[in-house]
Amino acid sequence: MKNIFTLMISLSLFYSCGAQEKTQVSIVENTNKETSSKPKLVVGIVVDQMRYDYLTRFESKFGDGGFMRMINEGFNCKNNHFNYVPTYTGPGHTSVYTGTTPKYHGIISNNWYDKDIKESVYCAQDDSVASVGTEHSAGKMSPHRMLTTSVADENRLFTQMRGKTIGIAIKDRGAILPAGHTANAAYWFHGKNEGVWITSTFYRNDLPQWVKDFNDSDAVESYLKVWDTYQPIETYIESGSDLNNYEKGFRGKETATFPYDLAALKDTNGGYDVLKATAYGNSLTVDFAIAALKGEALGQDNDTDVLTVSFSSTDYVGHNFGVNSKEVEDTYIRLDKDLERFFNYLDENVGEGEYTVFLTADHGAVDVPAYLQSVKIPAGYLDYNSRKEKFNKFLTDTYGTTEIVENISNNQVFLNKAKLKELNLNLHDVEQALVDEQISYSNIAKVYTATAMNSTDFTTGIEALLQNGFNQKRSGDVIIVDDIAHIAYSKTGSTHGSGLNYDTHVPLLFFGKGIKHGETVDKTVIPDIAPTISALLGISFPNGATGQPLGFVID
Repeated sequence: MKNIFTLMISLSLFYSCGAQEKTQVSIVENTNKETSSKPKLVVGIVVDQMRYDYLTRFESKFGDGGFMRMINEGFNCKNNHFNYVPTYTGPGHTSVYTGTTPKYHGIISNNWYDKDIKESVYCAQDDSVASVGTEHSAGKMSPHRMLTTSVADENRLFTQMRGKTIGIAIKDRGAILPAGHTANAAYWFHGKNEGVWITSTFYRNDLPQWVKDFNDSDAVESYLKVWDTYQPIETYIESGSDLNNYEKGFRGKETATFPYDLAALKDTNGGYDVLKATAYGNSLTVDFAIAALKGEALGQDNDTDVLTVSFSSTDYVGHNFGVNSKEVEDTYIRLDKDLERFFNYLDENVGEGEYTVFLTADHGAVDVPAYLQSVKIPAGYLDYNSRKEKFNKFLTDTYGTTEIVENISNNQVFLNKAKLKELNLNLHDVEQALVDEQISYSNIAKVYTATAMNSTDFTTGIEALLQNGFNQKRSGDVIIVDDIAHIAYSKTGSTHGSGLNYDTHVPLLFFGKGIKHGETVDKTVIPDIAPTISALLGISFPNGATGQPLGFVID
């Protein structure tokens, strides 16, 4: 009887252990499954100055493998907006990847007046580092002015720095700010008489061999060729006439019309910088991004890597030719082909279904006001000189000096606090007096004080956008909002910076591993992107993130 009882206990223990072992195996299997559910690579794409309506306006000209592949296989957020002012490149790229606005990440413009050192600073400028890849000062850059982490930073922290981050763009700020503080490297294009991709000692002390090889190749030189339309120009009915009064063009060419002989135009347009303002700048960016994928072995192990790619040339073309130009249309047709080439490379070398891509923009752009005027839409140009003259007279008449104003830039007035104290003037009283004066000027729609930005919780309208872009330590004391479609710019080409729909409404496409197929017209905002990618990866949100994950996007 005792032997039978012992046998029963032994069998019970055996099956119990077996069950436990099976449970443990199941847990391991589930863990492995969870790990493998993450993409091997996240690619963030920012198309500089891409209005949302470029997706729909040029849709008939796109193929199946670029923009339309993202839409047909991924998720399209059709009502995506920036939720702050100003809509510039530096703040735009930073907000996409930090999941917050200039109020918190601190990149309040491309350039701004630094109240501490009393001079203008550039968002990526860093005199403490040296250029790598050139003797020119163009490499003295880093993300040190960005106050928060990016989603790429959080991925690096989560993977114990095993997951790589590489940032790439023609523009330095388009490469540096998205990649974050912990990036393995960021690379940007230095044109002029060199035509090379460079970095700074913030990241590394020399260029890796793959970058040297790329710079030594004829890749850049190969694009000094004729830029003509990809498709017959007469089919470009989505744009205005090729010859018009609203485009600047290139020095050395009498008209801003196709074709453009870039080799012939090179010497009168900044050397290799001429490529920046053509569709070929985007092609060069894809060439370099593919070289980076190879050279850095991105997406080749179980630790998710991040590649940030910004297409800067779309912005240069828009500024030069305007949003209604055939040059812009051709640039997007060619970018669509470059995206297809890029996605095909990812399919073959990372694995179809093994990577995730999002695509958005850093801002939109306004139609050329001179063109809008020609079709009877209210628009115009700002005369800052006469505005300044009138303002200085007010300051002298009221306070006996203009020295109470230290700087005026980015539609903000910075007061001289030491001078106010010397004259025994109350800061808040002066702020309000300046508001009352400025609002009386033509083509100024609204004016607000820093006190209002700091003491009132705005939830709607331009006031909320201004507040989201207002950083208490870096922004000015009075904020000015100009009339709709009125810009301080030449009468040729487009620009941006406002809180109006033409500047805030930009694409947001998600595609690849972990992404549902669908679309929405519900409003989404730029700071939602980084938390969405964080949620997809199961990592911490960027430390200053204010956006929310778009759960309906994630599969």
